[in-house]
Amino acid sequence: MLHFLQSQEGIKKIIPSVEAIREDIKIREDRITSYFDRFVNTIIEFTPSVISALIVLIIGMWVVNRIGKIAEKAMVRRDLEVSLRTFLRSLVSIGLKIILIVTVAGMLGIGTTSFVTILGAAGLAVGLALQGSLSNFAGGVLILIFKPFKVGDSIEAGGQAGEVIEIQIFNTILLTADHKTVILPNGPLSNGPIVNSSRHGDVRIDIVLTLSNENDLSQVKHVIAEVLNSNSKVLETPKPGVFVGKVVEGSVIMHARPYCLPGDSGELTSELYDEFKIAFERNGIKQGAAPKKEA
Repeated sequence: MLHFLQSQEGIKKIIPSVEAIREDIKIREDRITSYFDRFVNTIIEFTPSVISALIVLIIGMWVVNRIGKIAEKAMVRRDLEVSLRTFLRSLVSIGLKIILIVTVAGMLGIGTTSFVTILGAAGLAVGLALQGSLSNFAGGVLILIFKPFKVGDSIEAGGQAGEVIEIQIFNTILLTADHKTVILPNGPLSNGPIVNSSRHGDVRIDIVLTLSNENDLSQVKHVIAEVLNSNSKVLETPKPGVFVGKVVEGSVIMHARPYCLPGDSGELTSELYDEFKIAFERNGIKQGAAPKKEA
């Protein structure tokens, strides 16, 4: 009998009572209810912020796209290069979207200070690593915006002279008279002097003629003027000029200064020297000795 009672007591210790089970269930239900209430309260609390953030995000994306289109139209009116327009529009769009995302994150209660700090540090690191490239990029943007020259112009810059065949974001490519390709970085190019021979639409060439001082000066000027007027590459406006430079060692230095199109300057120079020689021989005009260079 005693053994049976001890067994009953052991079973009661192992198997919990109905009241204990009910108490445990009630505690668990209270916990679940508490978690659910907290979840509902959190949703109710953050719902206005989430809705506001979504509204700001949707409106902001529309505004960013609208600003991009307006910027594109403005660049088209300024006749900017297609490559520069595409790049600048992408740059503006990405920058505005980053600002929008940071703003929306702040509205949701997400800390943005660290994010902005990381972006600033990354931008500084990239800027220091790409100083030369960024300088060339900035120079390319300035050249494409202010257009000191354009494709097809003949320029002298950076100790080089040639025709501009391409303007890139980082470099400008020239083709020299002897058909050599010269690549000039845009950074130094935009900050240095540029001689644009094509900007005005015409160029003046200077033909130097050394003639004997025994010639009749008025006849010489008349023959030179006839040669200039008979060449179709010489422009009528501005009018070509004929000038006496100086008299040295029994010779007269004459300057013939006609105007022509930029692309005709080299060919016209060669033609005029040939035509002057033929005209002087035909009219009995004596050529003089070239003056000696001073030691």
